[in-house]
Amino acid sequence: MMTTDITPVRAGEELDTGNLAAWLQARLPDLAGNIEIAQFPNGHSNLVYLIRAGATEYVLRRPPLGPVPPKAHDMAREFRVLDAVNPHFPEAPRVVLLCEDPAVVGATFFLMERRHGIVLRDAPPPEWNAVPDYPRLVSEAFIDCLVRLHEVDVAAPKIAALGKPAGFVERQVRGWSERWQHAKTEELPAMNRVIHWLQNHIPASPAPTLVHNDFKLDNVMLAPSANRVEAVLDWEMTTLGDPLADLGLTLCYWTWACIASQNDPHPATPVITMSPGWYTRDEFVHRYALRTGRDVSQLGYHEVLGIFKLAVILQQIYVRFHRGQTHDERFRAFDRRVRTLVQLADELVNRNS
Repeated sequence: MMTTDITPVRAGEELDTGNLAAWLQARLPDLAGNIEIAQFPNGHSNLVYLIRAGATEYVLRRPPLGPVPPKAHDMAREFRVLDAVNPHFPEAPRVVLLCEDPAVVGATFFLMERRHGIVLRDAPPPEWNAVPDYPRLVSEAFIDCLVRLHEVDVAAPKIAALGKPAGFVERQVRGWSERWQHAKTEELPAMNRVIHWLQNHIPASPAPTLVHNDFKLDNVMLAPSANRVEAVLDWEMTTLGDPLADLGLTLCYWTWACIASQNDPHPATPVITMSPGWYTRDEFVHRYALRTGRDVSQLGYHEVLGIFKLAVILQQIYVRFHRGQTHDERFRAFDRRVRTLVQLADELVNRNS
């Protein structure tokens, strides 16, 4: 889909146009005049809007409605992450304004530049019919973008302030396990086995890098030529830590979760990378290892960790639907997707034991 695919704002997710316009126009003269608001409808958690006045456009991000897990959906932190990363990694959008006054739209939000490109979900855009090798081109551009992200100098002052890499994996396991306990709506013995295995098999980590923590195909914008990433989106979980955690989660979306959901009419993740011409899991890992020189022998652990995290993320979305905090029907079947992912993680634990 093209990023021009915007829709009217969903019922119940409207912004106070008057308050927002007054706040923005006092700080951004280029937004003088009538402000139009539309919504980018495909996200599953944070709410993302297009703010337009004439030819001027910005993107606004705010947290989802209702209570959210502690430290989750921290818009002020995501603003600081993008502000730190953009000078070193141009695929990170430039941020413009941060508002921490909930009186404006009901929550903290920030404004960033609008990037244009193609976001792949379940099918390629029509213009790629003339690019027969687009699966290879996208695969290589996507992997190489992750490599560049992991090359950013973590000693740069603003970057160094984004996290404490010591104990990163242990904190990930502990934190996501706690999120599971807060969000679960049923007991899953397989999940208990996965958590126990993750807690007791933490590997040593290589030198730390930036870790995006949600690097997946539908979180990047691609050039119409298919051979370049125009933007990387959704930086709220970015920190410093083990780069294999990024690689493991990315492979979860790229192959494992697709395998788990290829016969599911409501797949947990896009299945497009299972089509002919896309890099396989082994090709993906080989290209990443070749370009980074990094030892990937402990990657199996991080693939389990990635699937575990994805299951918890979907459960956190589902529990909001379950509790009536959102009525978005896209989330109704997420409990089934969670069970499928937990079973897959349990199977991978057995393979890696």
